[in-house]
Amino acid sequence: MSKVLEAARAGALAVPARRPFRLAAFMERESVFSWLMLTPPMLFLLAFLGYPFFYGVYLSFFHKEVARVATFVAFDNFVKLYNDPIFWQAVRNTIIFTGVATVLKASGGLGMALVMNQSFKMKSFARAMLLLPFIVPTVLSTVAWQWILDPGMGLFNRLLMVSGLAERGPSWLGTPTMAMISIILVNTWRGLPFFGISILAGLQTIPVDLHESATIDGAGTWGRFRYVTLPSLLPVIFIVTTFSIVITFFDFQLVYVLTGGGPANSTHLMGAGQMGLGSAVALSMVPVLGLLLVLLTVYVRKD
Repeated sequence: MSKVLEAARAGALAVPARRPFRLAAFMERESVFSWLMLTPPMLFLLAFLGYPFFYGVYLSFFHKEVARVATFVAFDNFVKLYNDPIFWQAVRNTIIFTGVATVLKASGGLGMALVMNQSFKMKSFARAMLLLPFIVPTVLSTVAWQWILDPGMGLFNRLLMVSGLAERGPSWLGTPTMAMISIILVNTWRGLPFFGISILAGLQTIPVDLHESATIDGAGTWGRFRYVTLPSLLPVIFIVTTFSIVITFFDFQLVYVLTGGGPANSTHLMGAGQMGLGSAVALSMVPVLGLLLVLLTVYVRKD
């Protein structure tokens, strides 16, 4: 009996033989494969988004101009912004510009996607032309819009005078109100394809059975759009709107080329010529953008 117990005890204490490590079997694990697939985009984001962000935070505490040595100023940049009336005017301009342009792009892009989702002749050509404003370089298209909005030789004023709607066209870029309307118009024109193509892709993923079931239940065109199409598109609209808000918030090229921030700072948006102060401006807008995106997320999830 004692021999049997000793043999059982020895077997229990024996160290099991380790299986040899095989790289192929290790790579086939789902968790390992997932992390391997996730690593390249994470490194890309850290290199091209993470580093600029943290470097911007670093610069916000310095007085730094191009080709000059940086000087540590602690929170002086933020104090200077808080006491600068032009900064608060730029904040107001940016919020108006971003809000109105985003609403116009979202509503116009939705309508454009609904039209492009129908069957008609030369549909493929129309979809290709839809991308034209988005693929043309910003500076090039903005210079063309400068000519279109020119008060003397511009296309808009020429059409107004030829059609008899006005004896003399307005100064599109010469007055504060018209300048803001003009940059919103150009930004909307440029951003419509992004909304239109993205929402069109979402439309094509909605099952036809849902529309057929709604039609059988007595829903008309508006009913199908309200209870089937729009709820199905909300995730796509949310993602596209989020990207649009972030991009529009700091749309520097368009405004700089078109108006230069004038007249009288009426189109001056978030930007500065001095790197440290500019970083402080960008950093000060992070809480505003974060709050806006949180509210937008809550609203979409509630619906």
